[in-house]
Amino acid sequence: MKPDLEALRRRLRRFARERDWEQFHTPKNLAMALSVEVAELVEHFQWLSPDESADPPQDRRREIALEMADILIYLIRMADRLDVDLTEAVMEKMAINADRFPVEQVRGRAYPPDKDKPR
Repeated sequence: MKPDLEALRRRLRRFARERDWEQFHTPKNLAMALSVEVAELVEHFQWLSPDESADPPQDRRREIALEMADILIYLIRMADRLDVDLTEAVMEKMAINADRFPVEQVRGRAYPPDKDKPR
């Protein structure tokens, strides 16, 4: 059975505590580390066409997956340190987005036609 988000949070917390890393895992440091990992993920797609980015070679897929894992690790650690329930936050954000982007206004569009630019 694969671990759920809560099990990952507990495992990552234990991993950090065993190494005495909690002192370094401040929200500021985790946010900075998260931004670095996102940039490393972006590097894998830089200069690719949309079609190339949708079907990267197998060796690159593994590298992409590991960068995505780093991002999730830091995000879960940050949520843990700030006592944020990511599942609840996602559900709340989805409800907000459903109100902001009604299907009849945005279907097939990046953003509603009456908006100047996406947020």
